Amino acid sequence: MALIHRATLTPSKLELLTAWLPGRPWSGGGHVVEQGLEQLGAYRFDDPAGEVGIEALLLRAADGRVLHVPVTYRGEPLEGAEEFLVGTTDHSVLGTRWVYDGCGDPVWVSALATAVLGGSTGSEELVEVDGQLEPRRPTASVVGSGSGDTPVGRIDRLSSHDDGPTTVVRAGALEIVLVRVVGAEVDAGQTLTGRWDGGGPAFLAEVRAT
Repeated sequence: MALIHRATLTPSKLELLTAWLPGRPWSGGGHVVEQGLEQLGAYRFDDPAGEVGIEALLLRAADGRVLHVPVTYRGEPLEGAEEFLVGTTDHSVLGTRWVYDGCGDPVWVSALATAVLGGSTGSEELVEVDGQLEPRRPTASVVGSGSGDTPVGRIDRLSSHDDGPTTVVRAGALEIVLVRVVGAEVDAGQTLTGRWDGGGPAFLAEVRAT
């Protein structure tokens, strides 16, 4: 389950992504991003170690395209992942958080592959209210198509590159195709399907063993 703090982020998630996205070839460029991003929904996965926050946002750009942007939140820098750093933000409860593109973080890659191959869903979200944990309905839901027959081992090293409206990640025997622009086609494989208010079902990722 994901514990959501009632906190202020400075800069906010959208401010961080508005600065980072223009450099991504699938974003539509600065002239599109800088006209504003609308968050349509978000879903989360759990880090089994409980150290890394994992979230994926669905953002509508000014030209109508819906961008799929997974990020991780860490309490310290991820060694060797400088090229995937989105930025840092001050969390009013947890302090400084280093925010990374999920495609460069082994914890996100493992969580996504586990969900897709295991046929599982996004994590339950809990918010602390007056000292009590209360469930919060995620603004996007996801489910994997697998059956759990393909175990996901420890992921220590990965490579990642953009390919048109997708990003391809290779980690050990796994190849992941992340849909960056919703509506992009994916090949045969186990998939992650998402739904949100007014959108979906839509393929968001594909995982296959190579």
